[in-house]
Formats: sequence, structure tokens, C-alpha cells
Amino acid sequence: MGGSVGMDNNELLQTVQDENLSLIRFLYCDTNSIIRGKNVPAAQLHRRMVDGIGLSRALLAVNSMDELQPVPELTPIGEVRLLPDAATFTILPYAERAASMLCDIVQLDGNPCSACARSFLKRVCCEVAGQGLKVQASFEMEYSLAAVTEDGYRPFDQTLCYSSIALQDTHTFSLDLVQALEDQDMIVELCHPELSPGQHEVSVRHSDAVRAADNQVRLRETVRAVAAKHGLYGSFAPKPFAAYIGNGMHIHLSLWDDDGRNIFHDPAAQHGFSARGLSFLAGILRHLPGLTALTCASVNSYRRLAPHSLSGAFAIYGYDNREAALRIPSPLQSSPEQSTNLEFKAADATGNPYLALGALLVAGMDGLNSVLDPGAPVNLDPDTLSEEQVTRMGIKRLPTTLNEALDELQANPLLTAALGSLLSRSYEAIKRSEAAAYGPGDDEAEFAGHFYKY
Repeated sequence: MGGSVGMDNNELLQTVQDENLSLIRFLYCDTNSIIRGKNVPAAQLHRRMVDGIGLSRALLAVNSMDELQPVPELTPIGEVRLLPDAATFTILPYAERAASMLCDIVQLDGNPCSACARSFLKRVCCEVAGQGLKVQASFEMEYSLAAVTEDGYRPFDQTLCYSSIALQDTHTFSLDLVQALEDQDMIVELCHPELSPGQHEVSVRHSDAVRAADNQVRLRETVRAVAAKHGLYGSFAPKPFAAYIGNGMHIHLSLWDDDGRNIFHDPAAQHGFSARGLSFLAGILRHLPGLTALTCASVNSYRRLAPHSLSGAFAIYGYDNREAALRIPSPLQSSPEQSTNLEFKAADATGNPYLALGALLVAGMDGLNSVLDPGAPVNLDPDTLSEEQVTRMGIKRLPTTLNEALDELQANPLLTAALGSLLSRSYEAIKRSEAAAYGPGDDEAEFAGHFYKY
């Protein structure tokens, strides 16, 4: 059984009983994009559905090393609640007699906590809906399959990009992964080996924005669990191995009006991408340096975000240009309107999916409402140009360190206002502490510190 869309609490509780479930995981994705949660025994679920589970406010100000940061409102004094969203109820195919629900973080009176990333995305989507638009989104996730050895972890194999050998070597893993995702009502579009040894990618069908971010969380949980059953470890770290291209989180977006039309689609326009779509894209370009702090959210991210790594390291857009931060993919012949979308490449799994997607929408809507012009597309690799050519074309690299990206975020009034005071301040405190912790240059500690968490 998959999700519980349309199921009320009584039906959900009956399902738990009928399926003989014992433990229900209340999961949330924290500011650092680390998935955390608590188990609820099935017998206690009825009241926890209403009351939630208590959580110290301090948990909203810890970094990825579980170190509490100085945010006055987020201390060990006082608590918030994990309140489950019944629509996300899913029986876990990889955990015996277990299910999970994704949670919002709420205050004691039930109102959203202003430091809750999922509530941030919900609020942004409501603002977009207020303009008669609906968001469709999906996350393409790259990850590394690693084998456990006496000396630590190494890539599962040394095969080539899209190698049929890798397809065969991971066949039973892929069968189990696709089945586990489909059992949770996620439609898998593609599943295949990627460019680096041990690297794979899985794409899940688009959906509304909040569900897309929920799916990203579930996908990460599922990959790691299925990998473990095969004696492997799955890491979504942006740069899990120094020698190889890292793992991205490509975010696909489209906007639809109340009449069911994709406003990014215009058959008469170049590549079928509309002027309104270009204005939305221009808004993301305008705010891209600050956005990077939310989409490439770790020290390790900036090892991946580099030229010649297909990571989108330049603040440009292009048609099918995989070195651009923003790519306009060619639509599919069979479904041109349904497949017209914008791909954001400068992101990885250390960026909380709710924050990353919400901030992209804020920036894009600024461009749409201001009717911004993104200028001409760049349909070449900027790293092949001379310094003079780069200057003449106005091409800029994205931030090269987490601290630089945080400086850009804090200098961006649109993004900080959208996040709100508490979320903006707590995010900066957490991320500055991580930049300081990994700053001394202990490469081994950095790779290990990100490998095991994402």
C-alpha cells in the first residue's frame, strides 16, 4: 500500500490495524537536510495524530554535527511539536511492520513554527496559488553506491557512464529499489548508472511542490534502506569521493494556470519556452548567488560546484546546456506541453528540499511579476572562453565557498524576508558553524562528515 491521499484519520488507524503495523515513524527533514524522526507504537498513534510529539526547540538550531548554535529563540527551554501529515502515510516496504508520515513542526497552539522548512514551502505555494498558479516539480537525485571494505568505503564498481555492465551488476538492487519506490506511490521515470564509479541516478514523476519535496525525502530513505539490504551504502553527499564527479539534485519546475495550461509552454517560441517562463528564469538568475546558500548548503558542496563537472557552476541559462545553472530541456515530442519545464542544476542533497524549492519559487516569481529579461542564452561551456570573453558576455561563477554563498544570501532582502527572521538567522548560524568546523582543511574529516549524513 502506498500513500493515504483522501484517507481520514479513522481510516488510517484502521489500515494500521489491518496491516498489523507496529511502529510508525514521524519523520522531518531538518534545516541541514538531515532526515530525523521518532517512532510511535501503533497503540499510541490515535492520540499522536492529534497531539503530535514533543521536540526541544534546540533541535532546530543544531548543525550537522549535532552542535547547538546560539539562536536566542531556539534553546533547550521550551518545545515544539512534530505534527504528522496524514496524507503522507506510507507503509514502508523495507522495514518490517512499519510505516511513516512526514511532519510539520508546529508551536504548542498548533500554528506553524517559523523555523519549519516544510511550512515555509507550503506558505510559498499558497502565495503562488494566490496568483492563480500551481507548481509542478520533481527532483532528479544522484547518489553513490559504496561497498564496505576493511579500509572503509569505496565505490561499488569502476564502470563507465551508462555502462551496461553497471546495469547488470546492480540489476537486483535496481529491481528492489524501483519496486520499493512504486510501493510508496512514487512513479519512477528513470533509474540508471551515472558518470562516476558507483554513481547512479533515479528520477521520480513530477507532482505538486510539497509532495515533490516529500518524495525527495522518501527517495533518500528508500535508497539507503534498499542499499543496506544488498550489503551496500548509499550516499547522496555532493562529493563523497575526491577523485570523482559528485552527486547533484536537479530540480525541475513548471507553473500551471487555473485553466490547466503550462505557462512555460509556447509552441511559437524558441524551443517552445514562453516569454513568461523566461521572466521566471530571469528571477532565479537575479537571485542565484544567494540561492546557492540554500541549494548547495554544505562545505562539501563547493567541491562539486565547479567547471567541467556538469554541476551548473555558472550563473547562466541555456538550451540543453548542462554546464549552465539553469537548463531549458528539450520537450518530448509525445507531450510537449506536459514536458516543458525548467531544470535547476546548482543543487545537491545537502540543501533541504523544502527550503531549496521554496526559495527558487520566491526568486522565480519575482522575475515573473517584474517581467524580467534574462538576456541571451549561453549555449556553450563558459570554461572554454577566455577571461576577456567571459567579461564581455557578463558570465559569472557562482560562489565558490559556503561562506561566500551565505554572504550573498544575507545580502539578499527578498530571500531573507521570504525565509523570515527566525529561519534566516538560525540557518546562517548553523551553516557558519559548519563552515568553521570544516574550514581548517582536514579533507578526510570533511568527506567522512558528509558521506555518512546525506
